[in-house]
Amino acid sequence: MISTLTGCVAALSLDALVLDVGGVGFAVRTTPQALAEARHGQELTMHTELVVREDSLTLYGFPRPEETEIFRIVQSVSGIGPRIALAVLAVLSPDDLRRAVAAGDTKAITRTPGIGPKVAQRMVLELKDRIGAPSGEASADGDAAPALAADAPATGPEGDVVQALIGLGWPEKAAADAVAKAAGDGASDAGALLREALRRLGGSR
Repeated sequence: MISTLTGCVAALSLDALVLDVGGVGFAVRTTPQALAEARHGQELTMHTELVVREDSLTLYGFPRPEETEIFRIVQSVSGIGPRIALAVLAVLSPDDLRRAVAAGDTKAITRTPGIGPKVAQRMVLELKDRIGAPSGEASADGDAAPALAADAPATGPEGDVVQALIGLGWPEKAAADAVAKAAGDGASDAGALLREALRRLGGSR
C-alpha cells in the first residue's frame, strides 16, 4: 500500500497531477482545490489511497492526511465509490462535512454532484459515529448569485474546465454557466476558472 508520496510536481492536469519520486512519475488524482494550489516543480507530499479494480489501479491523494481519511470513510457508505468520495471533498472540506453530518444537514451534502437526498440521509446515518466532531471553525460557504444561462465554451481553458466539472458529476449546462460567469468576473487561467466555478456551483444547490 502506498500511503504517502513526496516528490516534485512534474505535470498538472484538471483532475490529476504527476509526482516525480526518484525518477518515477506517479499519477495522483486529487481535488480541484489541491490542483489549484500546486505548482510545476514544487516539492509536494501527498497522502494517498490506492484503489484497486479488476481493470485499473488508481492512486488518489491529498495534501492533508485528514482528507485521505475522510476519503476512505466516505467510501464505506453503501453506494459511494472513489469518484463520488472525491467529489464530496471537492465541494465540502472535512470540517464542512463533519458539521453537515452532525447537524443532519442533508441539503449541504446534496450539493455534491451524484448525491441525492436518499444517499445524503444514508451518509448522515452511517457516518455520524465515524467521521468525528467538527473543529468549530466557521464554514466559508456563502450564497451564490442566481444562475444565468450561458453557452458552453468549446475550446481553451474554459472548455477544459467545463469538461473537468462534468467529469466530477455536474451537469454540462450548470458547469458551462458557472465557468462563463467565472470568466466574466475576470478569471482567465484554468486554475482560477476552476476555483471560481466550484465556488459558484457549491452555493447553487
